[in-house]
Amino acid sequence: MYLLNLSLAQFLAILGAVSALAVALYLFDRSRRRLVVSTLKFWSLAQRPAQTARRRRIQQPWSLVLQLAGMALLLLAIGQLRFGTPARAGYNHILILDTSAWMAARSGNRTLMDLARDQARRYLQTLPARDRVMLVRADALTTPVTAFELDRKKIEAALGAARPGSTALNLDQAFAFARRLHSPNGLSMGEIAFAGAGRVAESDPSASPPPRNLRVLPVPDAIENCGLRRIGLRRSATGSDLWEIYVSAHNFGSHPRNVTLSLDFTASGENDKAIVGTRRLTLPAGADAEASFEYRTRAAGILGVAITPPDAFPGDERAALELPGQPVLPVTVYSDQPDMLRPLFAASPHVQAVYRKPSEYKPGDQGLVVLDRFIPPERPTADSLWIDPPAYGSPVPVRTVVDNVPFGHWDTGHPAAAGLRAKDFKLERTTVFEAAPDDGRVAEVNAGPVIVTRGNKPKIVVMGFHPALSGMRYELSTPLLFANLLRWISPEIFRHWELTGGSVGTVKLVLDEDISASDVKVLQQDNSPVPFTMHDRTLHFFAGTPGVVRVMAGDSEYVYSLTLPQVGDARWEPPSYVHRGIPRIPATMGSAMELWPWLALAGMGLLLAEWMLFGRARHGSAAVRPVHRLRRRGRLAEVRR
Repeated sequence: MYLLNLSLAQFLAILGAVSALAVALYLFDRSRRRLVVSTLKFWSLAQRPAQTARRRRIQQPWSLVLQLAGMALLLLAIGQLRFGTPARAGYNHILILDTSAWMAARSGNRTLMDLARDQARRYLQTLPARDRVMLVRADALTTPVTAFELDRKKIEAALGAARPGSTALNLDQAFAFARRLHSPNGLSMGEIAFAGAGRVAESDPSASPPPRNLRVLPVPDAIENCGLRRIGLRRSATGSDLWEIYVSAHNFGSHPRNVTLSLDFTASGENDKAIVGTRRLTLPAGADAEASFEYRTRAAGILGVAITPPDAFPGDERAALELPGQPVLPVTVYSDQPDMLRPLFAASPHVQAVYRKPSEYKPGDQGLVVLDRFIPPERPTADSLWIDPPAYGSPVPVRTVVDNVPFGHWDTGHPAAAGLRAKDFKLERTTVFEAAPDDGRVAEVNAGPVIVTRGNKPKIVVMGFHPALSGMRYELSTPLLFANLLRWISPEIFRHWELTGGSVGTVKLVLDEDISASDVKVLQQDNSPVPFTMHDRTLHFFAGTPGVVRVMAGDSEYVYSLTLPQVGDARWEPPSYVHRGIPRIPATMGSAMELWPWLALAGMGLLLAEWMLFGRARHGSAAVRPVHRLRRRGRLAEVRR
């Protein structure tokens, strides 16, 4: 038994002061006495006030007792008298709820999340009413949902609003968070309760063991599940319209299963879904199996991958990836000798070249316009490549023309000169240009630049010599030079694509050696940046919600369609020292009983009883006015003094 709001000394001091005041009021009485006399002849009005005498004893002791008892009960109600011990009335418990993706699996007609909520509610019912509880969601991240709450309704509402996430469970992080909140020597430290299936992705060997005050509320999950693990797509090196597809599936159950993988494709702007491949797989228990497909298309669309038959966890049975269309750069070549240029443009499958005579020139051509020793009457509005233009119409001013000059050097810092090393050749005749400060000097001789680029829209490339009519025609760097120029003019045409379908969480990507962190961009679907780190050519970033993430590194673009849920491979086994199951002690044992409402009612009842028994009679007698009532002479008179 103890008082919550008052100490014993405070209670006794207040009760003593109130009791002393009540007793003093009972001893101090200034009421007049009633006397009966035979005549008023010998009485006269006194000019001085009547003398009063203090009472030496209490004439209504039971009235005083009732008032003192009522006030004592009201003081006990204010002090919140309770049965129990103060140490059992202030524990702080942390309830960790498993909200990983696996909790969406079904066990019968209910999900594992429903079972975990039931376990959490039963646990709350066993806790004393004065114990505080904090609800924490745990998946890949640990998120507190409430503060330490006394109101069980708030905890119940937070439990009802909890939903399975998309990531796997990280219990080490959840236990570390709960351990930091609990003071090691604090009297208010309660239990750390975990309600969930406990299927984790991986364990940190350096993590601390689970806390000693841990209680596990297990959720049985003997569920057979087979799901997609990873999907990879890339364009084949043998054909620009051929996609190489890799699919990996995993059996999370304890028995081997036979499944069917199927691929379907829906072109952009169409509703018809076409099945493009199927494959039968046998998945051993707890193991992976892979399958490879090839699909040829230049069109953009949605590629769907599905695994059948369905099971108790539908989240990983289907994934969809958006395939980009294969862009083609239209090139219009105006030349009187097109056969000298045809091999250079035919080598790239990303280029669709059309050859015309200079007399057929049209200023409205799209893509890239190649002008072979030809000045058009009107400059093209599209990007253009000028080969050995006459001096009177060159887009870049001509400085001079030189003959039989050795080649000087390449500007290897310019994208158009990437990978070019050849320099042991002569140029029989070449034009040297007067380049502006912002122009790119791709190639130079001693007299000045002979290949100049301008990056303004439209882009312009000017070559002072014809590659097929100079010493460069025997160099292997000639087709590489044209490939670099086309990539500089239209980089999106030559972008290397890799598409990956997988689960949310941490993503690792190994990049080429020449890629630095400044050349990398990681963007979400809305083009907002995603934080990332790089270490030893490996890019790391985290995606906690389903979506599409694009990684642009140099000429390559990696698209991650992270729509599959992350399911843990291992089941966490609690140590032998932790408590298991719902506590057997009911909520009424070891808890403090709320007595103040009953004490307040009892105190008010005693005061009401005192007024009913003694107060009405006392007030009724005091209501008689102190006046003289005289009767006829010779008779008795009644007077008050």
